[in-house]
Amino acid sequence: MDAMSEPSQLPLLPFVAAQPLIDHHCHGVLRAAGGATAGAPADAGPDLAGLLNEADGAATADGMPFDSLAGLALRRWCPPLLGLPPHASARAYRERRAALDGEEVTRRFLGASGLAALCVDTGYTPAGLLTPAETADLAGATAFEVVRLEQVAESLARAGGRAADFPDAYRKALGERVSAPSFGSVVVGFKSIAAYRVGLELGGRRPGDGEVVAAVSRWLGGKAGADGRPPRLADEVLHRFFVWCGADLGLPVQFHVGYGDRDIDLHRGNPLLLTGLLRALEPTGVPVMLLHNYPYHREAGYLAQVFPHVYADLGLATHNVGARATALLAEALELVPLRKFLFSSDAFGLPELYYLGTLLFRRALSAFLAARLDADDMSYADAERVTGLIGAENARRAYRLNG
Repeated sequence: MDAMSEPSQLPLLPFVAAQPLIDHHCHGVLRAAGGATAGAPADAGPDLAGLLNEADGAATADGMPFDSLAGLALRRWCPPLLGLPPHASARAYRERRAALDGEEVTRRFLGASGLAALCVDTGYTPAGLLTPAETADLAGATAFEVVRLEQVAESLARAGGRAADFPDAYRKALGERVSAPSFGSVVVGFKSIAAYRVGLELGGRRPGDGEVVAAVSRWLGGKAGADGRPPRLADEVLHRFFVWCGADLGLPVQFHVGYGDRDIDLHRGNPLLLTGLLRALEPTGVPVMLLHNYPYHREAGYLAQVFPHVYADLGLATHNVGARATALLAEALELVPLRKFLFSSDAFGLPELYYLGTLLFRRALSAFLAARLDADDMSYADAERVTGLIGAENARRAYRLNG
């Protein structure tokens, strides 16, 4: 089933519907995210409400995430792929989903997404998560890996060693993750979650090894987690060091920006705070990928316009705003050069999020381009070309993809 086939009957421009998408930032699907698992109750399945948005705890109780634009979008577009009518109730949807084989559910949604390649962030890998290759195989796509910078440091901390040896050990470990990928897929980039740990106000100056050693001593001198994990990695010097190490290897560096779970202080996730670091990184020529960006998508567009190495996307905001995706995309494209905007789903856990991310993106892009065509703001050939750029070619060029 492709992105234009039943049951969606989307009123898409034909070239938007047919465009194979490169998802330049996403995550794996939970193995139990299909239907029921062996031996489980008939209505067992994934925590749909908990995975549908960035909330947790009481905020996901009583089906509250379904009473949102994201929840309405799921109930509008996803039930037909399971043999239910659009707008099926959350209860009917859960029951039908649980009655199907888990892999079949995942295959239906990923297969209907129209993906050519996935750049999978492997920094968060809870038990039961499909590998990049497994996820891509169910989508009929090619898998690539994005290495999370902080995860490499935390792995070194768990292995022990002296703080004095950390700078060289980190550089070596990061290089090894590229030359010998942990998950078998080619590594095409790195990701920083500095926004979650210290905010995005990172200095532009490359820290010296002495500063790094002192920062590591502070970090590892903190209180370890109850399960023996290293203390929370929240030192600006270290996050800046990680970014420079990634840049030295010549691969794109992604930054989480803006909207995320409640572990982030949203006001510290404004991409304008990265301006000094972006200026410092510009001579390296390494692409900087600003992920998600909502509600700072206009700021991200400005940065992508004024810095030649900066790119932007909408990521998880696309499915979270549901029917408002068209308006959001139009805002995001106000300033950003069309050769600097990429598609991303940031899907995690639920295969529905891949499907919603691609479907709502196609609908939004089609509506945006159709309005431009109706107003004679662009030619039909230009609209086709822009679709190819945003849907795949910008990612292919920035990440130097071969698949």
